[in-house]
Amino acid sequence: MHTDGLNRSRFPGLADGWVRADAPSGTQPVDTSIAAMQDYMASGDTANMFGRYRASEATTKLVETARRRVGELFGAPSDGVVFGPSMTALTFRLTHTLERRLGPGDRIVSTRLEHDANVRPWAIAAERSGAEFALVDLNPETLELDARSVIETIDERTRWVAIGAASNALGTLNDLAPVVQRAHSVGARVFVDAVAAAPHRPLDIAELGIDVLACSAYKWFGPHVGILCSTPALLADVAPDRLATSPADPPASWELGTLPLESLAGVIAAVDYVREVGFERIAAHEQALTEALAGGLAAIDGVQIFGKPARRIPTVFFNVRGVRPGDVTGALAARRIAATGGDVYAHELCTALGLGLDGAARLGFVHYSGLDDVDRAVAAVAEIAAG
Repeated sequence: MHTDGLNRSRFPGLADGWVRADAPSGTQPVDTSIAAMQDYMASGDTANMFGRYRASEATTKLVETARRRVGELFGAPSDGVVFGPSMTALTFRLTHTLERRLGPGDRIVSTRLEHDANVRPWAIAAERSGAEFALVDLNPETLELDARSVIETIDERTRWVAIGAASNALGTLNDLAPVVQRAHSVGARVFVDAVAAAPHRPLDIAELGIDVLACSAYKWFGPHVGILCSTPALLADVAPDRLATSPADPPASWELGTLPLESLAGVIAAVDYVREVGFERIAAHEQALTEALAGGLAAIDGVQIFGKPARRIPTVFFNVRGVRPGDVTGALAARRIAATGGDVYAHELCTALGLGLDGAARLGFVHYSGLDDVDRAVAAVAEIAAG
């Protein structure tokens, strides 16, 4: 396999010579996504929707196309695709709306592996409604989810299960099928945080049988747009607050104010790019990145890797003995390697591990990185560990 990443030349942000090991925090936008946003803003079609003139009709078509393309990517009907400022904002919109449907005796289940955006909104909804909020612990050896523990926590009182497709901190890929099966067997609905998994693996809500999927386009080579996918029936049933003059039917009934129209042009291009590359090629290339990253860090004396997942994306959470995580990422930056650290919003995980807000350092890659990038990052960590 070539050491270079797939389609590296398609990402202008990679031309500066830095190693971008910060992909879990946000990927570089692909060239066609950048161009699509610029073209829309320069086209003369920057009108709002639903007018009876050419520019407005073009914008209405743009939004319809964005819903259709995203729906095709995630196996959702186009009228089940909602856009918003971020995954976090959309999740809070959902959970805030659900508060009036929950009450004492109901249960919401999540896990300690989650990004806090898939914990806190649900915890707040439970607190306000009087429902019980249950967090499933992790296997202490591997830090993987124990499917049996999740299943045992989901009982007849459970109304919603909130689970991630992958851990943004550890890189763990979760097996969703038994969780979905158990949840539906007791009449519960399943919400999946797909933010960390979406750049790496195909996610089809119809095939997975999940009820709601949320993600962010800037994690898969597009602009900063949050996305929520479901069915029109569920979106209509939940029925969030809206303005009196706003559309009454989903998905527009879920969207507050004018959409980021130029960003939707970028989303369309990002979807087209991901489908053009194909997840089979992405997964094959990233398997080599994952093995080199995890294996290389594990071989360094003084480096502690958190988690031993059997299935993972190329993301590793680690500490260097005697060096604070922030100092590790600072030393990497001095070597022109972009990396993130801290609790990376994996608050429950870091609390369970006793890491606190300091958390750990994180290296994470996507398909546009190559083995040379991984080798450079691993070598830099070895230098830092050696003092």
